[in-house]
Amino acid sequence: MTALPPHEYLINRELGLLEFNRRVLAQAEDPDTPLLERLRFLCIFSSNMDEFFEIRVAGLKEQMRLNPYHAGVDGLTARQVLKAVSDEAHALVAHQYRVLNEQVLPALAAEGIRFHKRAQWTPEQAEWIHNYFFNELMPVLTPIGLDPAHPFPNVLNKSLNFVVELSGKDAFGRKSGMAVVQAPRSLPRVIQLPREVASCEYSFIFLSSVLHAHVGELFAGMEILSCNQFRVTRNSDLFVDEEETKNLRELLQGELPHRHFGDAVRLEVSDICRPSNAEFLLRQFNLAKEDLYQVAGPVNLVRLMNVPDRVDRPDLKFAPFTASMPAELIKQPDVFQAISAGDILLHHPFQSFQPVIDFISQAAHDPDVLAIRQTVYRTGTDSELMRQLILAAQRGKEVTAVVELLARFDEEANINWAKQLEDAGAHVVYGVVGHKTHAKMALVVRREKGVLRRYVHLGTGNYHARTAGLYTDFGLLTCNEALCSDVNEVFTQLTGLGRAHAHAYLWQAPFSLHSNLIAAIGREIEQAKAGKPAHIIAKMNALLEPRVINALYEASQAGVKIDLIVRGVCALRPGIKGVSDNIRVRSILGRFLEHSRVFYFHNGGAEDVYLASADWMDRNFFRRIETCFPVLEPKLKRRVINEGLKPYLKDNSKAWLMRADGSFERARRRGKAFEGQAYLLQLLSAKS
Repeated sequence: MTALPPHEYLINRELGLLEFNRRVLAQAEDPDTPLLERLRFLCIFSSNMDEFFEIRVAGLKEQMRLNPYHAGVDGLTARQVLKAVSDEAHALVAHQYRVLNEQVLPALAAEGIRFHKRAQWTPEQAEWIHNYFFNELMPVLTPIGLDPAHPFPNVLNKSLNFVVELSGKDAFGRKSGMAVVQAPRSLPRVIQLPREVASCEYSFIFLSSVLHAHVGELFAGMEILSCNQFRVTRNSDLFVDEEETKNLRELLQGELPHRHFGDAVRLEVSDICRPSNAEFLLRQFNLAKEDLYQVAGPVNLVRLMNVPDRVDRPDLKFAPFTASMPAELIKQPDVFQAISAGDILLHHPFQSFQPVIDFISQAAHDPDVLAIRQTVYRTGTDSELMRQLILAAQRGKEVTAVVELLARFDEEANINWAKQLEDAGAHVVYGVVGHKTHAKMALVVRREKGVLRRYVHLGTGNYHARTAGLYTDFGLLTCNEALCSDVNEVFTQLTGLGRAHAHAYLWQAPFSLHSNLIAAIGREIEQAKAGKPAHIIAKMNALLEPRVINALYEASQAGVKIDLIVRGVCALRPGIKGVSDNIRVRSILGRFLEHSRVFYFHNGGAEDVYLASADWMDRNFFRRIETCFPVLEPKLKRRVINEGLKPYLKDNSKAWLMRADGSFERARRRGKAFEGQAYLLQLLSAKS
């Protein structure tokens, strides 16, 4: 097995994630990004940071408790990483609010889109807000005075709350001095003023401003000394012992509610919060000062995510587009006949996700279809694909769904779909204990002229229609018998018992993906040492697995040209003299989230091209069921190279180049500006 690289040649994962979020935040600063999309990027940054604290920082704190001095493969201990993460996260959040207050909000106001502070309310607005508070808010608010009979409430993860400092006695003669008001999640965090009192075309106020202005109404006869919003982020990882449970679904249903009340990992308060109140809150949540984030604005910017959708200003948003249908399916709407004529490549979101839905829908209605098998990782709460699978089961077809119940933050939706599928008569299995089923594959068995024939869809992304319009991904529809046989074998592994067999084409984790990848890198090393052209291009979301990184270092030293397109965290250090001189790493952040995994190996001119569900991470190689599949038809292989790799290597508008220290700089524009995603929209999307 390939050796591990020295720890000084590896970037820490958590610090790499924060560097990625820095690039996300930069999109909100970019004047070339439409204004309302800049606001949306601020919200995306907040959402990313929420998950970072819920999972990564929570994990670091757990490591601190168990073994604070144990060093990871990057040579850093949990204590060292937590300190560095805290410093970097505080700086990033402070910068985020500067971008909001000094750039985005003033620019929006200039366009007639204002977020009014209390001091800016006109008398007419104040009266409308007063009525709104009494009619819409006060009936659902529960003020909690803190005393021995009313201890500090159990605050939900990421909920909006207010700590109120009081003076005086209540109706019962009680004098506690402190109270908490929790804002129900059903309340809107951003309220749009009606036109009759709005001072511009789009006038918004924050729920926090309304509550601040009227909090005294909740504590009649008492003096309000201060009122401050706060929000606590909790550990949201689920701890499920799959080997000890007899029913994973029932166990998970019992565990999900605890996610809202895990250990606190971060406290956010407004920057005007009194130090004594902030310290009081830290004590309630057993947090240290470094866990406190004081922000110059609302504590939850994620709740602004829907504002761009509420504002009818197309000129301030990305231009709309219509995803195209593949020419093969326009000529032949029957999916199975079209696939029989040749493999079909789908490139989302530039091309429609509808063919994937049609694949399952036509199978559900086709009397010649006998069986459908599909993996379910993320599909969303409203999924036409799942409805068609349910319909197929109801129509008597043999439907098997491999549902991954532990898909983080999608557990509840997947539990619901699993139950509906079971109720319809489908076979529902939950994969393999200890291994998440992350492969994206669907198989249809159809009787044609008395013979059973298999059809397959393989993809790099989820079976999720909404994200298929936002993420870049590839999908392949094929009836290649060897490839279909490989997919059938994987399904058999997941639903039954037995040893893994060698596949004709598929590389599968946890069995062959890692070793085949190392071997493919090794072939390029051999070519380079023989003085022949050698080139690797790989596009993915994350690169972390140390042995793969070491293999790439060895390839670089042998003279292999290596181009890596890594959207998120990359632990490899490019450009180290004598180690990674021949490796270039770039990251693309633009309108769409780059999600496709594409691997190219020159291989003596054969130009092998693979698409995969897996990133190059430990978990994907060793703790997940993943598939990596070749693109066999030369025409489609060329398409993947020309659409999935070359535009991103050429991009000089949305590309970031990685330095050896793990930081990134924007690609310098030399000559005419070129943006890969914009090029693909022009090339592939439907023409109006």
